[in-house]
Amino acid sequence: MSISRRTLLASGAGLVVAFSLRPAGAAEQGGTPQAAAPAPLPGSLKQTPLLDAWLRVAPDGHITLLTGKAELGQGLGTALLQIAAEQLEVSPTAIELVMADTGRTPDEGFTAGSHSMQDSGTAILNAAAQVRALLVQAAADEWSLAPVTLSARDGAVHASDGRSLTYGALAAKLNLHVDAQPVSPLKDPGSYQLMGTPVPRVDIPAKVTGGPSYVQDMRLPGMLHARAVRQPGNGATLLDVDTGPIEHMPGVVKVVRQGSYLAVVTEKEWQAVKAWRALSAAAKWQDTTTYPDPATIHQTLQSLPSKDIPVLTWTGQAGAPVRTLKARYTRPYIMHGSIGPSCAVAHLSDGVMTVWTHTQGVYPLRSALAQLLRMPPDKVRCIQTPGAGCYGHNGADDVAGDAALIAQAVPGRPIRVQWMREQEHLHEPYGAAMIGEFAGALDASGNIVDWHYELWSNTHLRRPNVGGLMLQNAALPDPLPVPPPFEIPMPEGGGDRNGNPIYALPNAQVVEHFIPEMPLRVSALRSLGAYLNVFAIESFMDELAESAGVDPVEFRLRHLTDERAKAVVQTAAAKFGWADWKPTTTGEGRGFAFARYKNLGAYCAVALSVQVEHETGQIRLGRVVAAVDSGQPVNPDGIRNQIEGAIVQSASWTLYEHVRFDRQRILSTDWSGYPILRFPAAPESVAVHIMPRPGQPFLGTGEAGQGPTSAAIANALRNAAGVRLRDLPLSADRVKAAVGV
Repeated sequence: MSISRRTLLASGAGLVVAFSLRPAGAAEQGGTPQAAAPAPLPGSLKQTPLLDAWLRVAPDGHITLLTGKAELGQGLGTALLQIAAEQLEVSPTAIELVMADTGRTPDEGFTAGSHSMQDSGTAILNAAAQVRALLVQAAADEWSLAPVTLSARDGAVHASDGRSLTYGALAAKLNLHVDAQPVSPLKDPGSYQLMGTPVPRVDIPAKVTGGPSYVQDMRLPGMLHARAVRQPGNGATLLDVDTGPIEHMPGVVKVVRQGSYLAVVTEKEWQAVKAWRALSAAAKWQDTTTYPDPATIHQTLQSLPSKDIPVLTWTGQAGAPVRTLKARYTRPYIMHGSIGPSCAVAHLSDGVMTVWTHTQGVYPLRSALAQLLRMPPDKVRCIQTPGAGCYGHNGADDVAGDAALIAQAVPGRPIRVQWMREQEHLHEPYGAAMIGEFAGALDASGNIVDWHYELWSNTHLRRPNVGGLMLQNAALPDPLPVPPPFEIPMPEGGGDRNGNPIYALPNAQVVEHFIPEMPLRVSALRSLGAYLNVFAIESFMDELAESAGVDPVEFRLRHLTDERAKAVVQTAAAKFGWADWKPTTTGEGRGFAFARYKNLGAYCAVALSVQVEHETGQIRLGRVVAAVDSGQPVNPDGIRNQIEGAIVQSASWTLYEHVRFDRQRILSTDWSGYPILRFPAAPESVAVHIMPRPGQPFLGTGEAGQGPTSAAIANALRNAAGVRLRDLPLSADRVKAAVGV
């Protein structure tokens, strides 16, 4: 990369010395000279390199920050404002943030996989630093001064003699429609004033004061309300429906029918509910849906045709095995369990369909809706509006499909579609059931010498980026083709996410048996396969440690070579008081687990205590201590929020949650049929300790705690009650049966 004198000075560097021992452009092994590969752009700048796609400075000084990622309650908006404000030397309140809008923001795909800080945060960090340098350079040119003699602060560039120019005045003469550079003049982390400090979340005040916060709260002028009647089973055919009585009900504007797709539109919401109930009762269906026997669902999954995907094979020198262990772990189908049922608003006006949606991917959804509606993509706009519920691919995309289809049938007026609780439970795509089987061996010194892990899983990714993946597609008279399921390749992984151990093992083999056939509709649920895989790995690590007669924390440290991983494990153990811990009452136990999310994201270790009631089988969560390494912290409170939330959510999955069904129907239609963790069952306390990593790359945090928490609970159950349960959930009935009371 060529560096001009001005660029060098703007970077703040004092001296650059470059030399080569061979002619420029010489080939690696001789022969034809080759140009050096350009350095990659950081984060999402790789896909969207133009600086003004991320930051805009108006002549009046107004700063607009744009991101293709969405606020899902994870505090992302606050963190991105902190990053931009830090590098621009302004207050976060001086910046307007625009998130995930196909009409305004970059295309960053899905807000998923704990990638927002790694991708968008990194892009904004570098874009803001480069914009600041361009503004300083513009002032230097104006005054014929060296950029290093100037300072940027409070929305202006200042000279030592007292002169200053506002960002707006400088931007008016500056072209920010330029490509970002691979290297940015980032501030020294030691000088950070905003990044690494707790800043109040910008999305919280309205949520806790009852203000409009969610798409569920939207009310547009002239807005109508609608409900869709779902097929009783995927592929069911609508044989007949007498819409006459429904069309004459109070407030009914239209009954929409396209093939087997059926919906009703009314002036008011309660009218829509009553008309929907009447329309549902009037519909006659042909339905041949059958589900596998729930009692043998895991055996059924293992018997289905599968594609073997090698995850890893390690071969090395090791001691002779003296003890061999085998174990099998399972997880059921799990719901997202969004507290607020999904909602969307759509408006077809002047040939443009605008959809307000709490999807996690506005651009993929736009593509899917355009195909579903048979409209050009540039005539569909998706605006991400936070929803009261998330955690992956829940009903948000599908309800947007309802709103858009109905709005197409009733043009000119906004259409609001609010799913009912039973619709959310019955028709959201679930997290896939999985199986993991282990065989491992120890040598005479208690070290792991062999590790064999096989897992069985459906896909974890049916997010709609094409119309064929929309829920409504199967009901339409001319359905679009449905793409076959596929597995997300490693190192990100889907079902095999975190199936590759982080531990240093001399011999290891991991294989995924990918099952294309899906007995139940499944898609992305928070952490994908990592929840089961970490549960299995960290439970098995405890089983191996017990067999070796070694403390489980020491056993993990013995098999770790990553120093940051060791530091997280040691911190969690020390803050919990692991070395000196003793039970204070009968039935109390402790558990420990650790993982690095995807072996690419944040490191997280969890130590906790439980109390097991032998008479009821109930596991009571006591004190929980977590340590997390997220790279450079931006908002420590946000990181704690994420890990605290992961711990509570994982505890709910681990102790309570599974989808109930019989051979014809899903039975978990409400919270009584799908119990979740309630306030009285929450941990007694949760403490999250953040490892300081100034200047290190951002690491995704949101899904780092789910796996470790589940295994820590199972390990604590073993310590407290002497029983090892390997099938999730660790329900009270299963615990009671295991302890034999």
